[in-house]
Amino acid sequence: MSEFYHGAKAKKQAVSVSAPITADSSIHFIVGTAPVHTVGGKVNEPVCVSSYDEAVEAVGYSEDWEKYDICEEIYTSFMLYQNGPVVIVNVLDPEKHLAGEITADMELAGGTVDLPLEALEDTVAVKGYDGENILTENYKRGIDYDLLYTDGVLRLERIAGGNITSDTARLSVKYNSVNPAGVTKEDIIGGYDVNTKKSNGFELVDSVFAKFRIIPTLLLAPNFSHDSEVAAVMAAKAENINGLFKGKALIDVDTSEAATYTEAVAWKNKNNITQPSQLLMWPMYALGGKIYHASVHQAGLMSKTDAAEELGRGTPCESSSNKSLQIDGMVLADGTEVLLDLTKANHLNANGIITALNFIGGFVSWGNETACYPANTDVTDYFYNVSRMFGWVGNSVILSVWSKVDRRLNKRLIESVVDSLNIWLNGLMADEVVLGGRIEFLEQENIESDLMAGKARFHIYLTPSSPAKVLDFVLEYDVSYLENLFTS
Repeated sequence: MSEFYHGAKAKKQAVSVSAPITADSSIHFIVGTAPVHTVGGKVNEPVCVSSYDEAVEAVGYSEDWEKYDICEEIYTSFMLYQNGPVVIVNVLDPEKHLAGEITADMELAGGTVDLPLEALEDTVAVKGYDGENILTENYKRGIDYDLLYTDGVLRLERIAGGNITSDTARLSVKYNSVNPAGVTKEDIIGGYDVNTKKSNGFELVDSVFAKFRIIPTLLLAPNFSHDSEVAAVMAAKAENINGLFKGKALIDVDTSEAATYTEAVAWKNKNNITQPSQLLMWPMYALGGKIYHASVHQAGLMSKTDAAEELGRGTPCESSSNKSLQIDGMVLADGTEVLLDLTKANHLNANGIITALNFIGGFVSWGNETACYPANTDVTDYFYNVSRMFGWVGNSVILSVWSKVDRRLNKRLIESVVDSLNIWLNGLMADEVVLGGRIEFLEQENIESDLMAGKARFHIYLTPSSPAKVLDFVLEYDVSYLENLFTS
């Protein structure tokens, strides 16, 4: 029996138009090496960090970027471009990548002696010598000496009152070390380990959304992306993150093989870097005596451009070309200076390579083209801001409508999707993020068998702005202005 009621009542009806969820436009995802042994950091596990201090605490830090390329990204992203968050995957394993034990005689100076940063503190064993240079008892950590990672070294310090009686004592020190050079491209590429039942390397990009609810869209591997196999895997991953989302892989030309701008073009063709999901950079950059991979600066600048209210407005609609880089020079890996004029820089752009140009206003990023250019001239593929906008809109749409999956496929659901996304697209038009956009549910694209199977297809029409790549002016001598000689 229904409940008896006499009077008036009201209830709230769910709004049929929902607010779309916008996707992250430029979250960095870097796979490489970091001195995690200095802080007890993680191996082959995504770590999301939002500041320089947080990153250093999570994976350690070293100025030796040839060994630890993740540190280059940490410094560039957080200190130079004020970006974040960044997702880090360190593949340097202190249990796997080892240099082997060594024993060395060392003398304290002022009660301390420095071991390499790579030394593993848990493997350190210290002995002393007697007056006849014969090894005596083992010294004990915490009683006779202590160890501390600091200033780019593992510092051994005598403890006053212990058995090491002199600040200049001679010691026999045995230790093992991590070996960053032992990391291979296979470690970077990664895969799925059937023994541990865990993913590693770039395979972990698919774990990021599940773990942090963010979409990594700029993929980096500074010390390894020049390898053609690594670059190919990065491109494949960027095209199909979680089987749904789109991103870009940032690739560096190997300047040890390509020392000139013409050699850079030849290197690109030789290594088959030709995908729309790849951005290719040459040469390397310099700032204050430090040498950087161009990819980390490009990623930092893209994130900064996206975030700027007057430029990207939180979207990838604006190209980072002709925006200021935090560099003071261009170099090869060996430090040799590279000078490019506009003609040479444009030649690189014409072959799908992004570079830097010091022309007006200091060093800027120069080039709007993805690596697919000039073979592919589809504007949605070769202009990277247009391509990124299509990816960003697609990512945002997936996030926005996911809650509607498995609801009844009826007219109300279709209208809800169309109305919600059209309002959002109209907002993007009003903000001049796109020139135009709309979504339609077309009868000709939804055949009966698909609808019966629960498949609905929506058509989004989208026109992002192309970059103003060429501003062309025509100057003409106008004879009629000679009349001004005779007028007052």
